[in-house]
Amino acid sequence: MNRPPLSQKAERFTESVIREMTRLARLHGAVNLAQGMPDFPAPAEIKEAACRAIMEDVNQYAITWGAPRLRAAIAAKTGAEWTREIDPEREITVTCGSTEAMIASLLAVVDPGDEVVIFEPFYENYGPDTVLSGAVPRFVPLRPPDWSFDPEELARAFNSRTRAVILNTPNNPTGKVFSPRELGVIADLCLRWDAYAITDEIYEHIVYDGLEHRSIATVEGMRDRTITINGMSKTYSVTGWRVGWAIAPPHLTRGIRKVHDFLTVGAPAPLQEAAVAALGLPRAYYTRLAAAYEKRRDLLVGALGEAGFTAEPPQGAYYIMADYGRLSAESDTAFTRRLVEEIGVAVVPGSSFFHHPDRGGSIVRFCFCKREETLVEAKERLLRISSGSPKP
Repeated sequence: MNRPPLSQKAERFTESVIREMTRLARLHGAVNLAQGMPDFPAPAEIKEAACRAIMEDVNQYAITWGAPRLRAAIAAKTGAEWTREIDPEREITVTCGSTEAMIASLLAVVDPGDEVVIFEPFYENYGPDTVLSGAVPRFVPLRPPDWSFDPEELARAFNSRTRAVILNTPNNPTGKVFSPRELGVIADLCLRWDAYAITDEIYEHIVYDGLEHRSIATVEGMRDRTITINGMSKTYSVTGWRVGWAIAPPHLTRGIRKVHDFLTVGAPAPLQEAAVAALGLPRAYYTRLAAAYEKRRDLLVGALGEAGFTAEPPQGAYYIMADYGRLSAESDTAFTRRLVEEIGVAVVPGSSFFHHPDRGGSIVRFCFCKREETLVEAKERLLRISSGSPKP
């Protein structure tokens, strides 16, 4: 047999570099600042709600596109933030995390040969998701230090084959919060070329320095052409629960629900009930969340500066893109390998967030969704880089 063992699609991308760095962190006993999973407890009331649901025998399939109570809670919370009514029966699909929401949305609206615009650096799933949906990715760079895009360069990426643009704000890995002006530029191009915006807003409540998150779904003309993706994992520190959702107009929701049904059938039923409790938390919870993360951000930015990295404080999310050029001339993959094996800190090589790996240059990504003592331990280890001392 001469037939290759894998499909052409599967050959076009690699395994997750982020998840690989977590495996290496465990292997070498390193502080894991690679994968965005908190090392502190989730809110007690959410955990209690999950346990209660299990003990009350909410252990069988929920309705495929989400338990009614959860869809109502999503509609109420998001509708209040958007100042408009959202129909929980026709506009919301509950999924197995925001990760499934993204691939289900792409499979629902994209045909083979269509083009999808993706900003780079990007969260590493977006490229493979586009390939799996049969589309052709078109990459548009975000440039430091503020990770802005060139409107003319973005305009050149759109054409008659453009079906969607993927937006992530606040952004992983850069921490960028897209401004109302930038959202307006993207919206104008979607309207001009009859394209959809698929927007990942999983970090919506993690924003700093007085900035505000705004959804492109609220921009004039975008209500009927936006799929908004969100979930529990980041805001409520339950990354392993895998409860997400997609909010879209009815004509798009019908397709998303069909794809979701045959991808995963449904998200965990008892955890959907816990999500209802999460979405009912008071506004003060989100204020405290952002303030706590801002403190962690400042701690890690300061530590990186002391260790010899160059890093700007992110506007949102909980990641820092740091340049190690003053410390080493190694490639980003060699540097991260040495960091995890010899220094005892796991981070992600910058090239994994770029279609053009060279644009990653001497950049690595740190995450700071960790206890302060974890970040202090990481700082002590990172200070050994310039001295050449290995981990103890």
